[in-house]
Amino acid sequence: MLDPLMRRLIDPPLNKAAGYWPLAISANQITVIGFGFGLAACWAVANQAYELALVLLLINRFGDGLDGAVARRNGATDLGAYLDIVADFLLWSLLPLAFIVGAPQNAVAAAVLLSSFAMSMVVFLAFAIMAEKRGVSTESQGKKSFFYMAGLAEGTETIGFFVFVMVAPAYFIPAAYGFAALVYLSVIGRLWTSVIALKETEHG
Repeated sequence: MLDPLMRRLIDPPLNKAAGYWPLAISANQITVIGFGFGLAACWAVANQAYELALVLLLINRFGDGLDGAVARRNGATDLGAYLDIVADFLLWSLLPLAFIVGAPQNAVAAAVLLSSFAMSMVVFLAFAIMAEKRGVSTESQGKKSFFYMAGLAEGTETIGFFVFVMVAPAYFIPAAYGFAALVYLSVIGRLWTSVIALKETEHG
């Protein structure tokens, strides 16, 4: 929901930073390095080092924005788009597991959260595949290698959720249930709008 606004805020400084980025370090390398910081954040959460986890996650998110800016400067590739989305989905899947390892009482809430993420990923990617097939595109979420329907819970909200539970880990259980509910609503909304959009392209 907040991604289009966030893109307008962060893209200009990221694009400027990309202009000074050394050509020897590619966008794909930034993605892999950033994912390494994401894995380190998971390790920190599993060891209840939440302040360290927060710092590592923010570095990861900076890398996630910078790799796209560098790719736009140097020329985007299918491999880069693939690595970017896989790294994001793996991180969002691993962080809830880390909260279980660090505090087993989080298990049920984390499982509900993971279920919502899995459903969201399925709906997200299924529509992206069909949109690519039919040539549907937009840049409302920034310039992307594929098109997807917006939802109540997107990247910005997901980052906000994990930042919150790292700052206040004692509230992970209610926060996870609340965010999972938001993701489930996004799944329903994306299903509805995707069906309408695909029907329109069939008759367009």
